[in-house]
Amino acid sequence: MKKFILFCALLTVSAVVTAGEKLNLKAITAGEFRAESLNEVTPLADGETYAQITADGQRIVAYSFRTGKQTAVLFDAATARGPKVNQVDGYIVSPDGKRLLIQTQTKRIYRRSFTATYYIYSIQNNKLEPLSDGGQQQTPVFSPDGNVIAFVRDNNVHLVKLLYDNAESQITTDGKRNEVINGIPDWVYEEEFSYNSALVFSANSEQVVWVRFDESQVKQYSMQLFKGMAPEREEYREYPGFYTYKYPVPGSQNSKVSVMSYDIKSHKARKLDLPLEADGYIPRILPTQDPTKVAVVTMNRHQDHLSIYMCNPLSTLCQLVVEDKADKYIKEEVLGGLRITSSHILLPSERDGYNHLYLYNLNGQLMRQIGNGQTVVTDVYGYDELTGDVYYAALTDSPTDQKVYVSHKNGKTDCLTPKAGWNTAIFASDFKNFVLTWSDINNPAVYSLCTGQGKTLATLIDNKALADKYASYDMGQKEFFTFTTGEGVKLNGWLVKPKDFNPQKKYPVIMYQYGGPGSQQVRNAWNIGMCGNGALLEQLMAQQGYIVACVDGRGTGGRGADFEKCTYLRLGELEARDQVETALWLGQQPYVDKERIAIWGWSYGGWNTLMSMSEGRPVFRCGIAIAPPTNWRFYDTVYTERYMRTPNENLRGYDDVNPIARAGKLHGALLLCHGLADDNVHYRNTAEYVEALVQADKDFRQLVYTNRNHSIFGGNTRNHLFRQCLNFFKSELKN
Repeated sequence: MKKFILFCALLTVSAVVTAGEKLNLKAITAGEFRAESLNEVTPLADGETYAQITADGQRIVAYSFRTGKQTAVLFDAATARGPKVNQVDGYIVSPDGKRLLIQTQTKRIYRRSFTATYYIYSIQNNKLEPLSDGGQQQTPVFSPDGNVIAFVRDNNVHLVKLLYDNAESQITTDGKRNEVINGIPDWVYEEEFSYNSALVFSANSEQVVWVRFDESQVKQYSMQLFKGMAPEREEYREYPGFYTYKYPVPGSQNSKVSVMSYDIKSHKARKLDLPLEADGYIPRILPTQDPTKVAVVTMNRHQDHLSIYMCNPLSTLCQLVVEDKADKYIKEEVLGGLRITSSHILLPSERDGYNHLYLYNLNGQLMRQIGNGQTVVTDVYGYDELTGDVYYAALTDSPTDQKVYVSHKNGKTDCLTPKAGWNTAIFASDFKNFVLTWSDINNPAVYSLCTGQGKTLATLIDNKALADKYASYDMGQKEFFTFTTGEGVKLNGWLVKPKDFNPQKKYPVIMYQYGGPGSQQVRNAWNIGMCGNGALLEQLMAQQGYIVACVDGRGTGGRGADFEKCTYLRLGELEARDQVETALWLGQQPYVDKERIAIWGWSYGGWNTLMSMSEGRPVFRCGIAIAPPTNWRFYDTVYTERYMRTPNENLRGYDDVNPIARAGKLHGALLLCHGLADDNVHYRNTAEYVEALVQADKDFRQLVYTNRNHSIFGGNTRNHLFRQCLNFFKSELKN
């Protein structure tokens, strides 16, 4: 499910507004307050430059890491020889920097997967050639010597040899939709292990290694599709159709996975001798700089035991080098932070109660630990083999502020971004410079170039125009707060109050939350709130006379394993209790009308809304649940079993702790919203919950959005959705 992020339309404007002007929903959902950003920064191998696609999608330009000034045009669609490219959607730089793979005509599949048409572009010859004429491709990968490209089409792995007139060969033939996938993950791996490619080369470019997914025994799920609008689906004009794919629910069969290798010279395929339980996972496969080693990461089905093997693609032997274990579960973020360098492994782990880093050599010998005490490492930028320095982001002073650090070989740690707020970095390949993104709750993102020691060299984007525009509206005050629940738990939150806030008045309150495992909504960052952009939707609510509150309850991130994992096996119970405690605390404030408190959320936040409204204490006048799970039996294996184990192992956790089981306790007016084509949290969740409400004789309202996925967007959809939500709050929270 992830930490669900809502994306408003990606538009910018330069309209001049008058002081004191009021917000309107259409402008918010049209993206008129979206901050300017740096798009897709790719550090280049020289360590001096980074590349970006220009805003018009026509060029790929290199810029200096020291000055931010343009140094070269790597690709220009207007002047390139060969096939015409109308829009550059992405690109991949070859290891030697001589070629680019130009991505265009992209067609989205799920959250991370897509097909596209790729062209091989020679920078020296200014010439484009198609990667393949056999149809669109997925996840192309250059060999380390830059002479071969592997890609996936129709679930099979293909090779293109650049030194042989781009000769193409297909090296697997068993790939088939809803049966066997080679080189790309299945739906549940993509969604819950956060990656879209399972295909690498050996360091000598002689072998291709990939994960094979046999999903033939995984049960199918079908979603009905209609003609609809924005976009129209002409194929369903006369009759609706179905989209059917493999979706494993808790306790059911997952894909059977294995690792295969193919020797390019001998054309021989091999299955690697990888120790793996029958129901185990292979959530990552990573290249190394040793031709005899490809790193393969495995996890058991409970996801409390992670192993890293070094596998020889020729001999097929696999040697265990590092493993990590946890009492409850290992977070998925560990996989995103794992780094394999030429001679080291950098692994995040919560083995001492907080997420720290552990540096090993490739033989599995622990060299040192990075981070200690209550430091929580949140991102890993890399390891400098020349100096022994490790670069990362962490929460140290407060769970609401993120800063960038370097840990030196001698054990000394330096903070490179001491300014309070939310700091992230993109480092040059040699770590001598980085792009810093900084914002806080009151200031939109500022993008700067910095030295490896944190000294600012240049400001690329300051978003001053947006800040001035934002300030010219009647924006309310944003502030942080903490309180202690009746159970003695200290929680962090933020408030948005109306600009003309009067402490003598009593205001209705709308509580926004998410609450999923490891998530954080309470951050000292600009992009907070339901629609981001400086809590803009919350500001609109404040202009309409509401106070908006957000609290991270138990189960959320940034405060260590005990706080985060206390919800284990009973997801939703403590989270809902903390939202009710928040409402009770707010109701004690002299400026809050305790009889007019609402709650809402999307995805896990929708689940949390329903759980909180049926917790037993009638504190909410109303609530809105958007795309909510309603029973973990309906969700997928990887996410659900990580926190709940299987239904056979945790029957009461599944059957006693869910909104359907609590339907009879629902208190307050309820609006349910769901997209019919939600491939993530299926509409089944809302359908079954609605039936439970009907049989419990509970009133509710419901909105169903045709052909919309988990994000419920397209055309006017997002504007319509939020308008219905605002109208619902206005109706239910009136005096």
